[in-house]
Amino acid sequence: MAGVLFFLYSAVSLRIHQRMLSNSYDLGIFEQVVRSYADGHLPVSELKGPGFPVLGDHFSPALVLVAPFYALHRSAATLLVVQAALIALSVVPLALWARRALGPVAGTVIGACYGLSWGIASAVGFDFHEVAFAAPLLAFSLAALGSDRLTAAACWALPLLLVKEDLGLTVGVIGLVIAWRGARRLGHVTAATGLVGTLLALLVILPAFNPSGSFAYWFLADTPAGAAGASGGSGPLDLLYRGTVGLVAPQTKLSTLVLLLAPTVFLAVRSPLLWVAVPTLVWRLFSNNYVHWGTGYHYSLVLMPIVFAAFVDALVRRGTTVGSLRRYLAAAAAVALMALPSFPFWQLFNPATWRTDPRVAVAHSLMKKIPDDATVQASTYLVPQLTNRTSVSLYGYPVSRPSPQWIMVDTWVAPRWRWPLTYEAERGLLEQARSSGYRTVADRDGFVLLHLTGRPERTPVSGDLNASEHKG
Repeated sequence: MAGVLFFLYSAVSLRIHQRMLSNSYDLGIFEQVVRSYADGHLPVSELKGPGFPVLGDHFSPALVLVAPFYALHRSAATLLVVQAALIALSVVPLALWARRALGPVAGTVIGACYGLSWGIASAVGFDFHEVAFAAPLLAFSLAALGSDRLTAAACWALPLLLVKEDLGLTVGVIGLVIAWRGARRLGHVTAATGLVGTLLALLVILPAFNPSGSFAYWFLADTPAGAAGASGGSGPLDLLYRGTVGLVAPQTKLSTLVLLLAPTVFLAVRSPLLWVAVPTLVWRLFSNNYVHWGTGYHYSLVLMPIVFAAFVDALVRRGTTVGSLRRYLAAAAAVALMALPSFPFWQLFNPATWRTDPRVAVAHSLMKKIPDDATVQASTYLVPQLTNRTSVSLYGYPVSRPSPQWIMVDTWVAPRWRWPLTYEAERGLLEQARSSGYRTVADRDGFVLLHLTGRPERTPVSGDLNASEHKG
């Protein structure tokens, strides 16, 4: 099952990348991080700013484990395949636990429902992310916890501290559940380690590396002006609202909570393992960034192992009869099948997925004109095609390196995918570049390639942004 799912995940993400639909934020950023590790130095990302130290953005040293694979094949595809392997691996402990506790049919059905769940589909369909490491760690930890192998549960949980700064809180809750299960000293030590790890990351490590001297994402706790009648900021009344009613309003948040539990026929709420999902849910629903509230992107990946572990635990704890077990499994399978057409796995059944736009070949032929190690600004969908051999940043983004040697822009990209510039701002910025010393090397099928022939008369500046950065 894990092998089949690995092939499925790889096929989806690689076809997206091959069709030039992967993004600068986030695949380009993570490839620059892994490339840094592979080159033997601390991670930097040109996309976050010239020489930006990524350990000041998110604390994810686990990414160094991808570097040996990247050294063998220096391509964004390597990251996508590694991610597919990590997520597929997470199926194994959950399916085996369900098989031991509930029988082979339950193991097969629960493993398949988990592997095809919408949270995993959304993550696989959107670039690469460090939280791919969290999926197998959580699955192994919670499967051990549900089987009363408490020391193993703690050992699998602690490496989450190296995946992302907020996951220390998840480790803390796992520790509390371990203590509740009877191993009080082990549980309390695990919980304390998780809490201290998160505090160290947020208050010491990230500020030490970040050029601003603080954690970059505190602004997500601010209340936007006009939200629920608030004037903006983080006043007590605003925080009270967002910490209560605001956790389920607007409707997008409530819909996500329902969809999160639906694959388990809402039985997961009967297991204490579901508490492990609380830290991730709270920061997402409390955030002022609307993309954190829904079912898109990678944000639900870490929740899927928790929800399905709670499902197995609830089935075991309630002493389910053969008949009721079959009904629960049938309902879970039905929910998984109904959700499939709305999420990226369904792309494999779409003939368009297996057709490559001729413009992709044109883009690659033009990119070959850009020499290795050159400084480049490029459109967001072109960036991941260049991160393996150039110093590339996002065209028109305020923090991008000014006056790059090369500029490559896709001027035909559809309005809904155009980021960060509007069409008018992009056109104006290109004209400004041409008048500032850039020569047009190629203008073909909507792709414009410019080269800086001398010192620019003035530095091109970014146009107006039409979308906010969603990474965080």
